[in-house]
Amino acid sequence: MNMIQAINSALDVVMARDPDVVVMGEDVGYFGGVFRATAGLQAKYGKTRVFDTPITECGIIGVAVGMGAYGLRPVPEIQFADYIYPALDQLVSEAARLRYRSAGEFISPMTVRSPFGGGIFGGQTHSQSPEGIFTHVSGVKTVIPSTPYDAKGLLIAAIEDNDPTIFFEPKRIYNGPFNGYWDRPAENWSKHPAGDVPTGYYKIELGKAKVVRDGEALTILAYGTMVHVCTAVVAEAGVDAEIIDLRTLVPLDIETIEASVKKTGRCMIVHEATRTSGFGAELSALVQERCFYHLEAPIERVTGFDTPYPHSLEWAYFPGPVRIGEALKKIMKDG
Repeated sequence: MNMIQAINSALDVVMARDPDVVVMGEDVGYFGGVFRATAGLQAKYGKTRVFDTPITECGIIGVAVGMGAYGLRPVPEIQFADYIYPALDQLVSEAARLRYRSAGEFISPMTVRSPFGGGIFGGQTHSQSPEGIFTHVSGVKTVIPSTPYDAKGLLIAAIEDNDPTIFFEPKRIYNGPFNGYWDRPAENWSKHPAGDVPTGYYKIELGKAKVVRDGEALTILAYGTMVHVCTAVVAEAGVDAEIIDLRTLVPLDIETIEASVKKTGRCMIVHEATRTSGFGAELSALVQERCFYHLEAPIERVTGFDTPYPHSLEWAYFPGPVRIGEALKKIMKDG
């Protein structure tokens, strides 16, 4: 399966198991969503469980908060992560606070799905990576898969979780892994081991990172599309790097990170979001606090720039092989 098919399969599985799961969003019904991640679900489960909404992100999430308090498990889709901002009040002030404010009497078990990130020439309004905003909000979990296998397992776990979860899907790798070389032929998930996705039920525990490559010289922390870019760059550079796919930002598997950095003595953080106050800053602080006496070089961050995502300069903004390669040389030289 590609990642779209894996997400569709996850939704199908949980809807079959739990009649309280409801899918909602702009064009998710008959049309099956912009990327077809919900294709066929309305025909199978009906218009009361898979339905289109008006173009009002605030309304979509507000309704989902009420559904969760009532006992349902809504899975609203925000068509692009760039359009999630009108829903921030409902997500931050209502969904994230409901369990705490009601002393556990009410919960908000919603999973907000949304494609995010660049690499598809979507310009400034279809390429943003706003994950750092949600990691700052107490009461919300943030999940970002990097493979079809993980996408299905993590999505099922998120839907079954009793807390609100933001599930960002890296749209650049919907159809295949991306090594960062935009001018090379595209790959397909059918040729990748993680494209072998079981059709039935399984889930991946939230808060557990995955070591996708063992190494001794350097620890690289990444998630989403950047996992594949870093893997390709490290292979070509011949650096014995350990690459950790975080998978969930909140809750964060800090134990796996700490063990790796203490082993390697070096740490590089890669994400596509803007640099200032990006999640990489929090990762850097955590590594510094926990691994200071083991570090042999300053922590490196390779990120997007502090600008809107530029359409005409897509590959200058995208943290690709050139910028990651330069950071690799610097951190291996330092110390």
